[in-house]
Amino acid sequence: MSSENADAGHEHEESSVWDVVVVGAGPAGASAAYAAAVAGRRVLLLEKAELPRYKTCGGGIIGYSRDSLPPGFELPLQDRIHAVTFSLNGRLSRTRRSKRMLFGLINRPEFDAGLVEEAQKAGAELRAGATVSRVEQHGAAVPDRRTVAVVLSGGETVLARAVVGADGSAGRIGAHVGVKLDQVDLGLEAEIPVPQTVAEDWAGRVLIDWGPMPGSYGWVFPKGDTLTVGVISARGDGGGTKRYLEDFVARLGLAGFEPKISSGHLTRCRSDDSPLSRGRVLVCGDAAGLLEPWTREGISFALRSGRLAGEWAVRVAESHDAVDARRQALNYAFAIKAGLGVEMSVGRRMLKLFERRPGLLHAVLTGFRPAWNAFAGITRGTTSLAELVRSHPLAQRALSTMDRT
Repeated sequence: MSSENADAGHEHEESSVWDVVVVGAGPAGASAAYAAAVAGRRVLLLEKAELPRYKTCGGGIIGYSRDSLPPGFELPLQDRIHAVTFSLNGRLSRTRRSKRMLFGLINRPEFDAGLVEEAQKAGAELRAGATVSRVEQHGAAVPDRRTVAVVLSGGETVLARAVVGADGSAGRIGAHVGVKLDQVDLGLEAEIPVPQTVAEDWAGRVLIDWGPMPGSYGWVFPKGDTLTVGVISARGDGGGTKRYLEDFVARLGLAGFEPKISSGHLTRCRSDDSPLSRGRVLVCGDAAGLLEPWTREGISFALRSGRLAGEWAVRVAESHDAVDARRQALNYAFAIKAGLGVEMSVGRRMLKLFERRPGLLHAVLTGFRPAWNAFAGITRGTTSLAELVRSHPLAQRALSTMDRT
């Protein structure tokens, strides 16, 4: 073969291999695809569902989420929240208000579709209706050590220099990496259309109800003529969680309205020693078990970890040997643990406190202005749980006391 033909054959081989393949087109996956595409790499985004699709999610967009969006991204906000009503299992209700917006509310189908569109504008290619059955980093399907084979359910194989798993907490990529989980919660949610008079009463205000089971809480998020009503608690008492939702809806006077969607979802938090990569495969968002353990807020964790995963996947893709690929993957893990990992650690301690003393947290949030200011700062993104604990000795002592009891 002439040198020209050899070069042409090599170029054809290279063009058939994607730089980065991202599995899952939720906020984490779309953010990863966007970050890798902006860097000028060939990116393929695989999604098993047809878009847009519904996801069980309250749809709260806090400050850290807004700060992690692509430049110029227009949030499809359904409401802007300036007030929060707190209650303790239906009792001791108190409303706190703010002149400045605390956070926004979105519907996930529109939000996710918008993020995917931004990734496509940056150059990523989307394939919807593509279900991944497995990932292989060795064997006949893998032409060399720089390549990962993503095998689809129909038998097709897609080759990549790096793979980002963002296919959810029960997805194939997390299983391949060996993600380990130490907290699993069940969330139940109903999308309830309401008359205009009811919608007006909720406009600009959410309800957070500290629930009857340890670590449980409920919420009402207004979105125009629909209220998103949900509850979450530790997995293991599905019947109790369902009763909590039914009682919650009845207590709110909403039992007479027919939900247009009723759904459930398991949220899963990673253990501290859970891996975030394996070879040339990285995981982010729910697939990595990344979310805040106390509130179970996951969108900001998905957006931030997705962006980091996309950026480090580019470096993994550029690695010419296993040693360098491993080094880049470890750098990704360090970036996650140094930021989101610290927040999760504080969140776990807050959850323990909340499980034992929900009444205390309710009293502090509703009766102690600095605590309300801290809550507002977290929702606006001007601070985080970790930063608050680091900067307030009283909070450190309180959590340390709870750790010892």
